[in-house]
Amino acid sequence: MKLFDEDHFIRQLSIDCVIFGYQELELKVLVPKVDLPHPVWTLPGGFIRQEESIDLAAQRILEERTGLTDIYLEQYRVFGDPSRINHEIFEGFNNMKKEWIEKGILDESSFEWLSKRFVSIGYYALVDINKVSPRKGMLDASVGWYNVKELPKMIMDHNEMITTALEALRQNLDQKLIGFNLLPETFTMREVQELYEAVYDKPFARNNFQKKMLDLNVLERLEKKFTGAQNKAPYLYRFRKEL
Repeated sequence: MKLFDEDHFIRQLSIDCVIFGYQELELKVLVPKVDLPHPVWTLPGGFIRQEESIDLAAQRILEERTGLTDIYLEQYRVFGDPSRINHEIFEGFNNMKKEWIEKGILDESSFEWLSKRFVSIGYYALVDINKVSPRKGMLDASVGWYNVKELPKMIMDHNEMITTALEALRQNLDQKLIGFNLLPETFTMREVQELYEAVYDKPFARNNFQKKMLDLNVLERLEKKFTGAQNKAPYLYRFRKEL
């Protein structure tokens, strides 16, 4: 099966996506494990079709991996070191080469395509983790969420890609007000603070943080209906996305 060729894809140029999610007070990253005899982890990625823009290619790759179409997505860096060759993963592919060719999974030209140096355009995405249905790629054994502080050792510079994406996320969290893409549609102020603490990996003083958020004037407060003796239910908020 001929998956990769110059008639359909741009040669030696790829896209790798750092997909951030947030759950149980942890910032997480979606990481596939390649179906090889020895453990190999990578970022979700893919190639750019000859007729599509880079952003559309990234959106397509993300939809294929998450099942979502409306995703916050940002390009944050291009990775082009001369050593960016998949030596580790290609060695594993070589061990599976005969079997995969016989089964029609890949052909000889696809192996040759994957053995080259690739310049990779890095994107990071922010998703509501509860809406994601992680999907394996053709060569994956599994795909799952990993705590950003407990990542496996990944191929090439993919761990560095995640570190750089996290730095970009931290820089943009307030400036572009993008963190709310990691939360459900409604949330409490405490949940916003817990998210910020997970992203920055440090605590914030409650009163100062709440004042800061309210001063930004981007939160719509929702009256929460309740019954019973206790009347201390927290207010719910919604981010004013139109801003």
